[in-house]
Amino acid sequence: MYHDGVPRASVRSTVVLLVRHGQTPTTGKLLPGRAPGLSLSEAGRREADGLAARLGRIERLAAVYASPLERARETAAPLARARGVAVRVEPGLTDCDFGEWTGVALKELRKRPEWKIVQRYPSGFRFPGGESFVEMQARITATVAALVARHPGEAVVAVSHGDPIKAAIAHALGSHLDLFQRIAVSPASVSAIAYRAEGPVVLTVNSMDGDLAGLVKP
Repeated sequence: MYHDGVPRASVRSTVVLLVRHGQTPTTGKLLPGRAPGLSLSEAGRREADGLAARLGRIERLAAVYASPLERARETAAPLARARGVAVRVEPGLTDCDFGEWTGVALKELRKRPEWKIVQRYPSGFRFPGGESFVEMQARITATVAALVARHPGEAVVAVSHGDPIKAAIAHALGSHLDLFQRIAVSPASVSAIAYRAEGPVVLTVNSMDGDLAGLVKP
């Protein structure tokens, strides 16, 4: 079945809606990583409210999960309130551990020779004192698999971060990790994957507006 040209999930699918958190004061400026204390900006709070309206009509929505970081939990909160459920914190949805790069300005990082490796050969890179991209992808895909096993035939929202979401999408597409930087995942965007016995189906990537209820069959 199709909805506006997009395959709809069957009742035997578990649909995971991967949401990137809304904008923060440092979006596009710094690499915040797992540093605590970073909340949404006013624009980000408006985006979180908009996500609640976009996702609130999904009938099979069973749970709202979020990364432990403040910006993710704050993005998930309006949707959870609208659905009358609690935000369920899932550690595996957290951002990449950027180690010594945490909090560094992006304009400075782009000058480093390692930046080319991050963009062109991420599978061979480990952040100094932090996580490798391979470890990050293994973590996020294992977390998504656990959510799918926990919610068979249902839909769940998982609020996470840009790089983990891109890595999960690449895995679902069967794309090599070295190509994951070609995937765009904007703040407050929604990417949806239906997990079936036959394998995953990517329903939408980086969706920024419109009603998404049609992606999930009632």
